[in-house]
Amino acid sequence: MTKLCLKKWKNKNIELSILFVTNPKIQKLNQKYRNKNRPTDVLSFSLLEGEGAQINPSLLSMGDIVISPQKALSDAKKEGVTFEYKLKFLLIHGFLHLLGYDHEKSKKEEKRMQRKEKEYMRILNGNRRN
Repeated sequence: MTKLCLKKWKNKNIELSILFVTNPKIQKLNQKYRNKNRPTDVLSFSLLEGEGAQINPSLLSMGDIVISPQKALSDAKKEGVTFEYKLKFLLIHGFLHLLGYDHEKSKKEEKRMQRKEKEYMRILNGNRRN
């Protein structure tokens, strides 16, 4: 996490759910919540906003990241990356959505999110640059 994130969540217990599902299950979720009737690799559902936000102030429930390993594996093969790399990327991508990043909002926001994805991938791989 960046220093900004650490300051925001200092002295809080943070909860994040990660769910691995089949292609048919993620397709149903994608249809229901994004009106896209096809499997996707990752979906994020924030609990930081809306009705259930901040119910327990001592526990920060960020939300849920839902991943289809089946879709991730097929995408990894197409992209020429390892399955491990793809899963790490999807976790980071989903996490950034929970933080409020949205690559579909604008080109500027897409670039901003891509910079963060690269930063967090370096951190996950043990290559920190401070």
